Amino acid sequence: MLHILALDIGTSSVRAAIYDGAGRRIEKSFVKNERSLDVTEDGGAEIDAEKALSQVIEAIENVLEKTPELAEKIEFVATSCFWHSLVGIDAEGKALTPVYGWADTRSAKFVEVLREKFSEPAAHNRTGARFHSSYWTAKLLWLKTDKPAIFKKVKYWLSFSDFLALRFFGKIVTSVSMASATGIFDIRKCVWDKKLVSFLQITDEHLPRLAGHTETFELNETFAGRWKQLKSAKWFLAIGDGAANNVGANCTTKDKAALMIGTSGAMRVAFAGEPPKKLPNGLWCYRVDRKRIIVGGALSDGGGLYGWLKENFRLKEDDDHTEEEIEKRDADAHGLTFLPFLAGERNTGYHDEARGAILGLRSATDTIDIVQAALESVAYRFAEIFDQLNDVCKIKEIIASGGALRESPVWTQITADVLNQKLSLPDVREASSQGVVNLALEIAGSKVLEGKTPKQVTFKPNAKKHEIYKQARVRHQHFYELLCK
Repeated sequence: MLHILALDIGTSSVRAAIYDGAGRRIEKSFVKNERSLDVTEDGGAEIDAEKALSQVIEAIENVLEKTPELAEKIEFVATSCFWHSLVGIDAEGKALTPVYGWADTRSAKFVEVLREKFSEPAAHNRTGARFHSSYWTAKLLWLKTDKPAIFKKVKYWLSFSDFLALRFFGKIVTSVSMASATGIFDIRKCVWDKKLVSFLQITDEHLPRLAGHTETFELNETFAGRWKQLKSAKWFLAIGDGAANNVGANCTTKDKAALMIGTSGAMRVAFAGEPPKKLPNGLWCYRVDRKRIIVGGALSDGGGLYGWLKENFRLKEDDDHTEEEIEKRDADAHGLTFLPFLAGERNTGYHDEARGAILGLRSATDTIDIVQAALESVAYRFAEIFDQLNDVCKIKEIIASGGALRESPVWTQITADVLNQKLSLPDVREASSQGVVNLALEIAGSKVLEGKTPKQVTFKPNAKKHEIYKQARVRHQHFYELLCK
């Protein structure tokens, strides 16, 4: 039976595990190594490229050490990786910049330059991406303007997963999935966007080659000698972690949406076919692969916001008490308006300069009121995404995932009440890894065996609370427009 090594490379952890030919994880093989990007006072979110590479290498070696009996049985390696990263390298493959993450906002001041130069709606409809600091458009313009010496020395601009491909295979190559989330890729023609690439004073020669749908790679001599178990394995190029999550959660049709809250948050619909003729203004559209697209919205503040509140209000030692107290209270009973933009805003308004705020404080307000208002506010932002997604396709089912929702049933219920939609929270812990395994098996011509339906918890909306939240959303939107526009 064939085996697949799955890598899930995120900004907060690197996970790895081996799956069998039926798509089932070998439990003892699982590895999760925590990490974080370095945050700078001027809005940076970055990690040294060599350090990030070593963290992936470490995770692979941890798995191989745990499963010596599987030597030479690993036929494929499949990877998901965080979207929107950027690193510049020289002709020898040395990184000249850190790996910049999506949360790096130092390029925000160049968004208006792009909006003045181009029709943003037209660019959005071609690339699936608005102008925002998350994307390469603003980041490359920032580097060209503020760091011209480094910009001139860069031979290739890559995503972090492309940097891995260079080191592991010796190839400058990327997947359409990773390219589609850069903001300089035509998602309809599956080519680099000529207008934006030209304006940024780079060419296709500065960018990785786009791999074919079924193309695989093998380790170079250095790593083939280092990892005997992987010497003959075929490697698929990485796809975006959000795309992999949808596939792993079995959300690959127009009527199913995946709602995820980890450190950040996202709501996405993936399906086979072409991008919508006209994208809703507040959403993005990327590619899972050359056959499937994914449409959705992302929130910069999700579980990270909840963690920040617990840390600063000293609630961490008694999480259960916090949840119990929120559950006792009525919807929006605090009368607060919380704007959840500690890390700026992505969807649906794309305001890089947005900041968090708490409005309506009174002497009777307590910490639980503020936490409850914060959780509700994230649900309001998801409701904005949900409304626009329904302009693309009619959603009948929402599958929830992410550590933040698993740890907070109260938050999951709040989200169901705000959306007025049933949420299913299945017991699938590593949806991104499962997704890349399923895609690898599909390309390899093997069918994932149907196993037992995973256990799931269902959260049904409360109609009375939904009506209260509808009014609260109006107030939230009013202050959002005052403070963020």
